[in-house]
Amino acid sequence: MIGQTLSLTGLQKRYGTALAVRDLSLSIAAGEFVSLLGPSGSGKTTALTMIAGFEAPSAGSITIGGRDVTFLAPNHRNIGMVFQKYALFPHLTIRQNIAFPLRMRGRKHKTAISGRVDEMLELVQLSGYAERYPNQLSGGQQQRVAVARALAFEPPVLLMDEPLGALDKKLREAMQFEIKRIQERLGATVVYVTHDQDEALTMSDRVAVMSDGRLVQLGAPADLYRQPNTEFVADFIGRMNFVDGECLESTAEKTTVRLSDGIVLHARAANDRGRSYSAGRALRVAIRPERLRLAKRGHGGADALAAVVDAAVFIGSTYIYVVRLADRPDASLQVQVAADGFGPFQRDDEVDILLDSDALHIFPIAERHAA
Repeated sequence: MIGQTLSLTGLQKRYGTALAVRDLSLSIAAGEFVSLLGPSGSGKTTALTMIAGFEAPSAGSITIGGRDVTFLAPNHRNIGMVFQKYALFPHLTIRQNIAFPLRMRGRKHKTAISGRVDEMLELVQLSGYAERYPNQLSGGQQQRVAVARALAFEPPVLLMDEPLGALDKKLREAMQFEIKRIQERLGATVVYVTHDQDEALTMSDRVAVMSDGRLVQLGAPADLYRQPNTEFVADFIGRMNFVDGECLESTAEKTTVRLSDGIVLHARAANDRGRSYSAGRALRVAIRPERLRLAKRGHGGADALAAVVDAAVFIGSTYIYVVRLADRPDASLQVQVAADGFGPFQRDDEVDILLDSDALHIFPIAERHAA
């Protein structure tokens, strides 16, 4: 199988006066795995249904392999689809389920269909389950059958609509690697819809973050995590701490922010988006929990933030500390540190928070709810 390119240009979907998708433009390379990630109501599923042909766009165009499919019926787009509910036929065996799209397209001789089904069963590691029925399989096995059925007729693009949402955590994580393995082996072009950040970061070559019908940032998982363009992306992708202050000075190399308690922060990597701010501008400083360190009170240096430990939560390989700023009891931060035996800090311990200035991000407070 060789996947084909997929291009969305100025795609819009209007329901009455409401815009569910706003001017979405996205180019996906052949064989690329791209996730549409966003909260409920962000427009990601609407975008997928337009690609599939279940919804007609109000404006814009969709091309697959250079062919305009904007207003073609779903059965004329030759697209594979995997749903959250699996959508397997309960009265058909696993072999018959996988063979169904091949027979419907009438493209293969009976012997060729049987051989193709065997290939797909081997691909998803279910060769011994061909004569079973869906209700005789686990949820993860049924999902693999759904993937095999969608890929059996070698579609140029495979669409997946939150296919792992019904699985438990461990099985979901295992299936993430399984789907990625299959996709890489076949070279399939995949558009994957999810609201699960970990899922998108684990599986994708690139992630398209959506909010309020708009594409707000597109990039490799590591880039989105390390260099969020907006506060929405910073807050939505992974854990993030925010503290407010005002700009003292700002250049292309550094932004200096004074917090309300007088602490001054120097953010060397704050202007990765090419912005500078005027003195006195209200700003929000963001930093990941794992980029903070804790020390006993008085051992953190002049730039440390004084705090008190409110909670210490053991989560296996790390501890998550919730610490309350000493001079600002209404403000708290999360600090993630490696767990080495028992945690060195307990509730009510007085500590210093050490910040990595290279890991600070700065956002104007007016952008807090902007898409």
